[in-house]
Amino acid sequence: MREMIWKIGERVFNVSRQGLIMGVLNVTPDSFSDGGEFFAPEKAIERGLAMAAEGAHIIDVGGESTRPGAEPVSAEEELRRVIPVIEKLQARIDVAISIDTSKSDVARAAIQAGASIVNDVTGGRGDEEMLPLVAETNSAFIIMHMQGTPRTMQNQPRYADVVLEIADFFRQQYARAIVYNIDPMAIAFDPGIGFGKTLDHNLELLAHLEQFRVHDRPVVVGVSRKSFLAKLIDSPDVGDRLAPAVALTALLRARGADVFRVHEVKENVSALRVAEAILRRAG
Repeated sequence: MREMIWKIGERVFNVSRQGLIMGVLNVTPDSFSDGGEFFAPEKAIERGLAMAAEGAHIIDVGGESTRPGAEPVSAEEELRRVIPVIEKLQARIDVAISIDTSKSDVARAAIQAGASIVNDVTGGRGDEEMLPLVAETNSAFIIMHMQGTPRTMQNQPRYADVVLEIADFFRQQYARAIVYNIDPMAIAFDPGIGFGKTLDHNLELLAHLEQFRVHDRPVVVGVSRKSFLAKLIDSPDVGDRLAPAVALTALLRARGADVFRVHEVKENVSALRVAEAILRRAG
């Protein structure tokens, strides 16, 4: 098996040998998944420490909800929410910290506070200063695909061929990133499950993950607590989405995913370890 390396600041991860768990830390009052449970900085810091103790390799801190229909917030408000949390976590845990933002000003301040990954739901399209910033700071960069904006993305999303269109988008954004001198080894791709996609689109993307391995870069997936799971299991209860999400962590590792963005770290770490033990035996 060819080794696949993802550079995150001073860290180097061989994701072909071990997948990575990215814990979601929403410092927002209106997240679809946790309803503002960690909006208070003290609660967010406590949750981040717990996720690190449970085995998260990355903590992904976000201060602006990207749920369907969400309204944007100002950079000032986003900074107020995330910077104290990143500073405290960076001082207390030895895991990579990601900033989930599409604003370069927020990303810059987060990097100065200790973040080493920029996770941009617009894939570098939302702010013309984002790609130069990532290059300047030698940060890792997750290029995600989203059709539309969080406010409009679920208003009848359409594709001629969802897999080919997103793979083409990744190739285009990869080329742009290289023009700006972003280290190719620091780039990863996320097809953006639920971000401007129907149930059928999501299933098609998950069934063809290997087609998103543009230039042999890692593939990030985020299915945790997503509404498409509720449709598949015919239950509106967010708690009922844990079991299928954990099952997908194991399945998608075998199907080519490298990084898993999750809310429940402990359960997904366990699923990943078991799946990888079997995959190593299978060769």
